[in-house]
Amino acid sequence: MERINTSIKTAMENHLNNLTKPLGSLGNLESYCVKMAEIQKRVPPKIEKKAVYVFAGDHGVAAEGVSLYPQEVTRQMALNILSGGAGINALAGGTGWDVILVDAGVSGNDFPADSETKPLCYFFRERIRQGSGNCLRESAMTAEETTRALERGKALARDAVNRGFDMTAIGDLGIGNTTSASAMLVAAGFSSASVVDRGTGIDSAMLEHKRVVVEEAARRANVPPGDGVAILRELGSPDFAMMAGFILGLEGTGIACVLDGFPVTSAAFMAWLINPKISDWLFAGHLSKVAGHKPVLERMGLEPIVNLNMRLGEGTGAVIGGYIVELGVLAARQMASFAGAGISGSSITEEKF
Repeated sequence: MERINTSIKTAMENHLNNLTKPLGSLGNLESYCVKMAEIQKRVPPKIEKKAVYVFAGDHGVAAEGVSLYPQEVTRQMALNILSGGAGINALAGGTGWDVILVDAGVSGNDFPADSETKPLCYFFRERIRQGSGNCLRESAMTAEETTRALERGKALARDAVNRGFDMTAIGDLGIGNTTSASAMLVAAGFSSASVVDRGTGIDSAMLEHKRVVVEEAARRANVPPGDGVAILRELGSPDFAMMAGFILGLEGTGIACVLDGFPVTSAAFMAWLINPKISDWLFAGHLSKVAGHKPVLERMGLEPIVNLNMRLGEGTGAVIGGYIVELGVLAARQMASFAGAGISGSSITEEKF
């Protein structure tokens, strides 16, 4: 992957080499620091405020019987996040992340009417439509809805700047979303064998049915494999398009973004098709247990930070991986230099580029 600024890379490596430790002894933490320095154009980088954006939306393809859970679980789990009872609330709280739930296209009307602060979660009502179309039988969105979702995602990136976040993460929530994600990737040129998995834990018969649905949906869409916008329109969803827009909107902001599992990474891949430079400000928080996650990360040149055999979604793997990046940054900022500790050597003061 081409680096953003060679002088920043060199300065950050020199800073790390001047700390009171053997050269390279912090391993991957050092490479995370270098990438953060490049993103922020700051040596050493800082992570003082961070948030995980959980994009929620229903997927019309759930009507094809591709999940163990009914569609209304999306809305129920979104309400659980708002009340502070979900896995992401627990893990984000333990690692210092704000939680922001984004209603991009959830069916049902019992969410708060306006953006408002919750005790344990911020909420943004950005609903483009109530669920995507059933991508097996129709376009997931209209062209106008796709554009609006991408633009609303970019607006949320601007909001992240206004809130002063140094790092963001993306999580997903939506019954049927692994089917939509797989269909997008098949349309983009991946084989169905490499990306279709059990999702919520379906049995072998349902898995085969899901594979057929994915292949037929991609065949119906008949879009160019390199056209991320067209793939989102035909096979994606408002939440996926909003995730893609959010990632694209972070360009040049100095804010890093940590990806969660398979659905989030599939949406990120659509953004990568639109602008391959996005890998420069992305981290892969973890390697999901879902089989299709690894090949998509590899295509974007991203290596997962941890592998904990997780597949919950909601941004849970992203906040863990992002916290590890933060620990590396803290070490770079707080460890003494050789000179500062009275040991022969030199140190570098903080610089902005």
